[in-house]
Amino acid sequence: MTVETDGGDATVALDTSTADPAQTELDAVSDDANDSEEALIEEGEIAGDYLEQLLDVLDFDGDIDLDVEGDRAVVSIDGGRDLSKLVGRRGEVLDALQELTRLAVQQATGVRSRLMLDVAGWRANRRSELSTLGFEAAQRVLASGEPESLSPMTPFERKIVHDAVSSVDGVTSESEGAEPNRYVVVLPG
Repeated sequence: MTVETDGGDATVALDTSTADPAQTELDAVSDDANDSEEALIEEGEIAGDYLEQLLDVLDFDGDIDLDVEGDRAVVSIDGGRDLSKLVGRRGEVLDALQELTRLAVQQATGVRSRLMLDVAGWRANRRSELSTLGFEAAQRVLASGEPESLSPMTPFERKIVHDAVSSVDGVTSESEGAEPNRYVVVLPG
């Protein structure tokens, strides 16, 4: 390290010729991870503010919880009455509300958001149901050797089923059909 003074101001210059390149790379990765997590936290806060205003307009009660899971912000609304109206039949209202929230975040940050929104635990419960469905279908296909087609699902739902099927050796899965009737087929092999 070199300290230079210029008119009374001290300037510090680091001599990186002796720095460990592996440590420098780890520090850069750590800085990127911290920046990424901070950006996700900011997304969650923007989304929380947007949803809080929406709940006020709709005169709905609910507690907003912000979290970061992996590479996305997760925002949950729980605890209020009538929250099922924000989920809708088969989650259609929730999907639309999630997209509006993502657009609000994009407008504020200038970056497309991948945040996940859950209302009244609906997505968490659905994830559990679909994981069980995918695992059980994989077990049936493994035992029978015959392919099995599942009901049409959203991209979110199909991903969960594909993940559950991939945890079983000896079977695979693929999506077939066109939206909105795209579905998962579990195959032997």
